[in-house]
Amino acid sequence: MADFLTVALVCASTLAAPDCSRETALDVAIAPAPTPITCLMQGETLAARSGFSRGRETYLKVACERRRTAALRPEVEAR
Repeated sequence: MADFLTVALVCASTLAAPDCSRETALDVAIAPAPTPITCLMQGETLAARSGFSRGRETYLKVACERRRTAALRPEVEAR
């Protein structure tokens, strides 16, 4: 399983970059990535393949996130 997720966000140009998130984006695309370098490299490709339009009204922000995994229950770990 990939340890990272590439997250491509299309945000309104009126939104400041620090405020651009999954919750505030106009469009979001997510794909697994095995390494941080792959994550950054595939961000533009992911956005291009998804058909996100980027004009004067929007911009693309690519983020790399570490994949979250559920912790094992203590009774399972003890086995």
